[in-house]
Amino acid sequence: MTKTEHKPVYVAVYNTYADWETGHTTAWLARTGCDIRYVGPTLEPVTTIGGMRIQPDLALSDVRPEDSSMLILTGADLWDAGDELAPFAHTARAFLDADVPVAAICGATAGLAREGLLDDRGHTSAISFYLAATGYKGGEHYRDEDAVNDRGLITAGPTEPVAFAREVLGELGAFQGEVLDAWYRLFHDSDPAAYETLQAAGMG
Repeated sequence: MTKTEHKPVYVAVYNTYADWETGHTTAWLARTGCDIRYVGPTLEPVTTIGGMRIQPDLALSDVRPEDSSMLILTGADLWDAGDELAPFAHTARAFLDADVPVAAICGATAGLAREGLLDDRGHTSAISFYLAATGYKGGEHYRDEDAVNDRGLITAGPTEPVAFAREVLGELGAFQGEVLDAWYRLFHDSDPAAYETLQAAGMG
């Protein structure tokens, strides 16, 4: 199994975080040796939609793009309930400005849309009119795909956690080529033939 050699990956966590959306991503990053740090609004514990309590490793105010290899923004009810999570979208802008990748799934894509980060990049989300409701200017760049990676900005809708993980794993070099393809075919398509490729790569 390939060990990733990266600075830590920062995963944003906050109350109402949709815990199922990043399970494949964080599990397989960890299995390939990636250091994952959880970033909260503060250092106070947060509670996911599923009732899990997560203790952040660092507060958002202490995050610097140069210290991380990627920022992952998770979906949460709070993205559509006001501006409480807007500081995370501001931080995503700082990461992209520093050429550090950002990955956003579900409601986090709306947060990026409000921040103007989807105005000139290819992207996807739950559905086009969900993002249109934010008033953003990037509608012409919307793609009806499982997940999209455009210049280091990864987006996906809430029903595509495996496609989201594929793009993150590929961007960080955790899996590549036929191994990445086989991983996706196994976990997304339940293709048993893909297991042989993964087994040969030491992942079986």
